[in-house]
Amino acid sequence: MRIVWPPSPEERGDGTALSDADLERIYGYPPACPGPFVQVNFVASADGAVAVNDLSAGLSNPADKRVFLLARDLADVILVGAGTAGAEGYRGARTNPVRAARRERLGRCPVPPVAVVTRSGALDPAAPLFTDTHVPPIVLTTARADTAALTRAGAEVLVCGEDDVDLERALALLSERGLRRVDCEGGPRLFASLAAAGLVDQLCLTVAPILAGGGAGRIAAGPAVIPPQGLELASVLVEDSAVLLRYRRCAG
Repeated sequence: MRIVWPPSPEERGDGTALSDADLERIYGYPPACPGPFVQVNFVASADGAVAVNDLSAGLSNPADKRVFLLARDLADVILVGAGTAGAEGYRGARTNPVRAARRERLGRCPVPPVAVVTRSGALDPAAPLFTDTHVPPIVLTTARADTAALTRAGAEVLVCGEDDVDLERALALLSERGLRRVDCEGGPRLFASLAAAGLVDQLCLTVAPILAGGGAGRIAAGPAVIPPQGLELASVLVEDSAVLLRYRRCAG
């Protein structure tokens, strides 16, 4: 993997292969995170599809997977919508000695929890998200949701609204627990809702060298109305014809 923009020596702009330390510096969160900082990660085909056969795995590649796992290592919490968690078969985050050492060096907890956004609370307490995890998941839901079974399964349930999940409130509750560096892994409806609320600080988008054709949706979808928001290109990485773009929200 090599960086093609910005061409700065401190970020290996000489075109040589990037080390894990280089990527950590490029993708690292701001040094000070007094409040939530939300990074959203997506992969899409060259013609804009968000999935192949309803799963994002068909679009991924080694470079994308490398950055995907790094994003988890750098974060305090992994945020995901209930639909994506179910479709992708989410389980608790994993680690290994190298990744655990990185998190310890950065002052992170050993394994980041997965926080699931669900209006109804209709999650299966027997799913791997609850049964195959090192740390309990967090359920961000509403007052009307029936979450008794999820609590019995070990989840921490946070009520973030009456009839719908107030995402700003959800992020504030996570922040109160020291979970300020938020790595959002989708899906499209959650991304659209975060963007509509002005809560997306960074977008990491891998463009896969694949034509997927019609049928698949976009990385942002659903009823949320998103006003146009300016982004600044922060970095461009390339490997095996895949392009990894990183955008930051424009200051001010």
